[in-house]
Amino acid sequence: MARIAFYAALKSPHHPVASGERTIARNLMTALEQPGSTVDLVSEFRPLDKRGDTAAQAGFEAEAAEIAEQLIAQGGWDAWVSYHSYYKAPDLLGPVVSKALGIPYVLIEATRASKRLGGPWDGFERKAAAACDAADVLFHFTSRDAVALRRDLRDGQVLVALPPFLGHFDLPVATEASAPIILMAGMMRAGDKLASYEIAAQVLAHLTGDWQVEIAGDGPERDRVEALMAPFGDRVRFLGALDASVMAEAYGRARVFFWPGVNEAFGMVYLEAQAYGVPVVAQDRPGVNEVVAPGGLCPQQSPEALAEAISQVLNDPAQHAVRASTAQERVRTFHLMGAAQTTLWDALAPLLSEAT
Repeated sequence: MARIAFYAALKSPHHPVASGERTIARNLMTALEQPGSTVDLVSEFRPLDKRGDTAAQAGFEAEAAEIAEQLIAQGGWDAWVSYHSYYKAPDLLGPVVSKALGIPYVLIEATRASKRLGGPWDGFERKAAAACDAADVLFHFTSRDAVALRRDLRDGQVLVALPPFLGHFDLPVATEASAPIILMAGMMRAGDKLASYEIAAQVLAHLTGDWQVEIAGDGPERDRVEALMAPFGDRVRFLGALDASVMAEAYGRARVFFWPGVNEAFGMVYLEAQAYGVPVVAQDRPGVNEVVAPGGLCPQQSPEALAEAISQVLNDPAQHAVRASTAQERVRTFHLMGAAQTTLWDALAPLLSEAT
């Protein structure tokens, strides 16, 4: 039986705050579990430096050295798989432990950011780059991430495309919503998420006819989001943070899922909505454009153009039916658990064979 060590530097699968990052970590652990294999979450150490604080980075590196020593002493794994290493939260454990134990090292969603060299994250970017160099296999979710990885690929390394995927093998039962409900979902925090809410408010100001909005999500900037939506009165309903079962109900009510997608890596919510047969409207952005089905991306990013795109799918039953079917077919083909397991194990199984 193969034992796989799993580690997520940016956010543990057990982190208390729900997010796409946590969902992906959980889904990866599930995908790695197959008959004849076990997956151990080996650490919840989180070396996250959001500010570029070199003293904090040094502290994380010292703590990582102690944890790595303990894991090396524990041992017993046949391979190490890490998820999401980058300059703000590099994998400080996997390269060290896997080398000491002589086991394969696999890195999923690794990134290189050479522009950070020489700045406040210089040391952490060098650690992130070293993790990329150490990996036997590098998986990338988007073609954008693959560019830098392919450029610096060393001899013997394998680079594999792993399309983002949901945590189930089959599509959920889709419902054809009749009410003109637009669903939005996003954490309410400063930065890119708030920027998406700001764009959304601008778009809603251009919508005509009968429509309602439901917003799933919560966070420290909720007051600002509520202020942005205040001009629309009772047309906007705040649902708060939802667990998976209640979120499924929200998808079932929605006729359209709208989220601009400012600087989203790709966006798990787009996959979830499409799985339920809810057509998506989003700005045409890198990463987002790799998961949204044809017709859902708005090349003209103005509020007026986005409002028109929403209105068309809200009010045209024939277009809605085609878009819903196309969305589900894309998820069925590329973004379910079965496809992900095949991709992961096609690369992992030869490494395990070589190691035994």
